[in-house]
Formats: sequence, C-alpha cells, structure tokens
Amino acid sequence: MTTTLYTNARVFTGDDGAGSDAGATPAGATPAGAGAGIDGAAGAVLVDGAEIAWVGAASDAPAANRTVDLDGRLLMPGFTDAHVHLVMMGTAIAQVNLDDARSLPEIQQRLRAARAADPDATILRGRGWLFDAVPDGRPTAAMIDEVVGHVPVFLDANDYHSCWVNRAALEVLGITRDTPDPHGGEIVRDAAGDATGLLLETAGTLHARTYLDAITTDADRDAAAERAIESYLAAGVTGVVDMMLDEYDLAALQRAAERRGGELPIRVSGHWLIENRGDDAANLAQVARAAELAAASASSWLRVIGIKLVLDGVIDACTAAMRNPYSDGSNAGPIWPLEQLAPVVVAADAAGLQIAQHAIGDRASDIALDALERAIDVNGDRPRRHRIEHLEYAAPETPARMARLGVTASMQPVHSDPAIFANWAAMLGDERVERAFPWPEYEDAGALLAFGTDAPTAPYAALANMYVATTRASALDRAVPATHPQFALPLERALGHATRDAAASIGDGSWRGRIAPGFAADLIVLDRDPFVEGPDSLLEARVVETIVAGRTRYRAE
Repeated sequence: MTTTLYTNARVFTGDDGAGSDAGATPAGATPAGAGAGIDGAAGAVLVDGAEIAWVGAASDAPAANRTVDLDGRLLMPGFTDAHVHLVMMGTAIAQVNLDDARSLPEIQQRLRAARAADPDATILRGRGWLFDAVPDGRPTAAMIDEVVGHVPVFLDANDYHSCWVNRAALEVLGITRDTPDPHGGEIVRDAAGDATGLLLETAGTLHARTYLDAITTDADRDAAAERAIESYLAAGVTGVVDMMLDEYDLAALQRAAERRGGELPIRVSGHWLIENRGDDAANLAQVARAAELAAASASSWLRVIGIKLVLDGVIDACTAAMRNPYSDGSNAGPIWPLEQLAPVVVAADAAGLQIAQHAIGDRASDIALDALERAIDVNGDRPRRHRIEHLEYAAPETPARMARLGVTASMQPVHSDPAIFANWAAMLGDERVERAFPWPEYEDAGALLAFGTDAPTAPYAALANMYVATTRASALDRAVPATHPQFALPLERALGHATRDAAASIGDGSWRGRIAPGFAADLIVLDRDPFVEGPDSLLEARVVETIVAGRTRYRAE
C-alpha cells in the first residue's frame, strides 16, 4: 500500500476538542482571536491508502513512500455540503444566470443575449431571479415575451420554489384559466382569471418540472452530473447530501459511477423526495420505494439513506408556513399538514430511514417536530438521526426542542447573504427579522448544526459559504453591509459545522470529516490560510488540491 506524507503544513483537524486540546485550530497556529501567525511548528499528515494513518509534528513523522511538501499551506478536511441538489446544480450551471440581475431590464437583456447566442434552441431556461428585481415583486409572462416570445421560457427563482414562464411556456404546459391549483401550490392569475406566468410551489413542480423532466434526455442528465461533480471537487467538497433524489437523478448518478468502475470521485448520500399526493396509500408507497433503495445501497460512494419532505415554501414568496401573518396580512398553509405528514414520518422512521424535512417558517418546524414526536411514541426507543432543513425563522424554543429530540439543524449560511436579504426582511416586516438564521442558538441548545449551500438555490462555493458564516457579510456584493453580525461564528466553528458536523449529520461522523488516524483521507489544500489572513481571504483563497479516499481528484492548474 502506498503511503504519502503531507508535511510542512498548517493542519486544521476539525476536532471538536472533546478529549483533546489540539483540534479546533491549525497545528502551529494560535487560537482564533488570540493572535495570528505560524509559530514554526509545521504539521504533518500520513495517508496510508484511503485512510489517514498518523497526524502530528513534522519532526516526528514516520517514513513514507512519498512526501509532499505543502510549503506552509492549510490542510483541512474536505467539505461535506449537507444540503444540495446535485444533478439540478449541474443543469443550472448551463442555464442563464440571473442571481445577480438586479432589475427587470437586466433580466431581459440577459434573456435577449442568450436567445441571440443560440437562435435555434427550442427552449430557453434560466435560474436565480429575485422577487425584488421585478416590479412590485410580480413577474409576468408579458415581461419575458417582450424579449423572447416565440419559444417557451422557464426561469426558476433563486430558491427554486417559483417558476416564471412566458406565454409560449403556458401553452406547452396546457395551463388555462380552467386549470386548477394543485395542493400546496398556486397558478398566479390576474383579475380576469388568466395565468400571469408565475407558478408557485407545487404548481411549478406539477407543471413545469414534469414537462422539463419529460424533454430532458439521459445524455443531458449525464452531462449535468459530471458538471456538478467537477465543480464541487474544484470547490473542495468531498461529499454531498443530495436532498431531492428521484428516479432520473439517481439513474444519472448510477451511470456516472458505472463509467468509473462502480465508484464516484465524490461521496453522495441521497434523500428520496416524497411528494404529498393527497392520498395516504400513494404517499406510503413512495416511502416503501425509498426503503427498497436504501436496502440496496451498499456503497459509500452513492447511497440512499432517507427521505425528503417539503413542508412549506419560502419567506421571499410568502409561501413559508408561519405562526403569524406576513407584513401584507397573508399567510400560507403547510404543503404537508400534520394529519398527512405523520403516517409518512412514522413509516419512514420504522423503516430506519433518515427523515429530512424542509421547514422554513416557524409553523412548519412545529409540524415537523410534532410528526417526529409521534414517530417516537409509535416506534419507541431506537437509533435515529433526523433533520430539519433551513430553519430560516423558527420559534425561540425550537432549538432546545430539537436538541432534546436529537434532531439536526441543517442550515445554509449563503441563504442569509445580505445582498438578498432585503426582500426576506420586508415580507416579515416585524421583530421576527431580528432572529433570522440564528445559528448560535442551535449551538447553545446543544443541537447538531450542519452547514450546506442548497445549491443551486445559492452559490455552491464552500469558501464563500464560510465567509458569510463568519462575517454575516455578503459574498455576492461586498458593498452591502453585514446583517445580524451577532450571529456570525468563529472560523473554526463554522468550518467544523461544514466538515465534521455535516458528515456526522448523516451518520458518518465516526469515519470522515476530521483529520485523525483511521478516518477517510478526504482532504483539501488551500493556497491561503484564513486563520492567518482573516475571513476576507475566504473570498480570495482557492483550492489547490482535493483528495478523496487518498486519491487526488482535483488539482488546480
């Protein structure tokens, strides 16, 4: 077996400090906040095959077949993105990017340019638009038709909970004034009852997503999967938790593994999407399918480990389920009311599946925890590791309740980026805004906190995600002032949540996510050290090398 010694490095081990005084700060560095610089004690890590065999001072390093001098660079565990949509992200990379388009004319200009660049395309897709970039936050088909009217146009909002389409798209979708709203969604209509071009929540899923799935080829999905994998490896991500697997995406990832002899260059753990079909039998059949896939998953490279339930929408579109109304007096009901949710949660818990519940509003997180408590009552004491995703606004008592139940808080720092926060705050418009994305509350309560990006609803860059986590400033627009800096986290804690804790959130905490003997050699090397240079360097640093299971999967040119 080949051994490789990485030496002359500053090493962030990701250790949480339990039983050790060595882990949270890099070897050779003083603790964050206590001074900066390297004191001369460079660290070293020995990799034996796919595992870490030894960690310590370079002067004590054992012999190795191969030695790599890192010249003082930072060596740390690879990131695990605790919440992504892998194939969707690869698809989004090839679409018209609108996430930094701040006005309707800018959106229209990009659509016009995309159409001119590919005039023979039979469809145009874009992603990332923000409600506050559109007049009155009300996008219409006519706005798109002004620049692209002859082919269907589908534009996903930055949170992927709304789809904005033009008239040609409404026609191919067969949406008329007589088309009913699906459960948990809305076809937005004008005063005359005609569809305006905005599809909210399950209306977008039922109509736009179903249509787009039908016209997307396996070759398209294969290309998307490869783009996503390559992008993540370049960003220093060695593992992801896919939060919306379906038959199409799973097949694409299986093909990607087959092309490589049965393994992937990145570890993928997936949650099977369960849609509320309004019928308990149909809902439970989806759980049975997830359990079947989980039982067949024998590889650490690609496995189904649980289910995903979308309980509500998003605050930006006033579709998240809140205890109290939005600033305009409206409110939204849950996509999964408790009486329909509980049987699914009980069945999944009994099957040993991890349950991940999207809950952005405080009412939604209440329902999520009520369902988990019911599962505990029915199924009794058994090992379980469930999660709630997003938790953008939760009641003050929620973190302690989650800690008591052993429920992980899966949150995405990039969703709190100040450049996209104004509309979020305006939709609530009251004191609730002051408790937006309060990560320290979950730490203080003792709940496991796992960080991800939710790409493609937000940028996938792991280092930019850490910048937002450690500053509460914007990684998108440096001119925008920070919001809620009291919720910013020290760098070592943010990194721990994105490496060690993200791996632990899916049960992998005993073998990956840290630099320690016996752990997987999933490592990255950075060309700059934010412990020395400060958090601003997170936006300038780049990944020099990404190592997964002891093998270099990415190296910067």
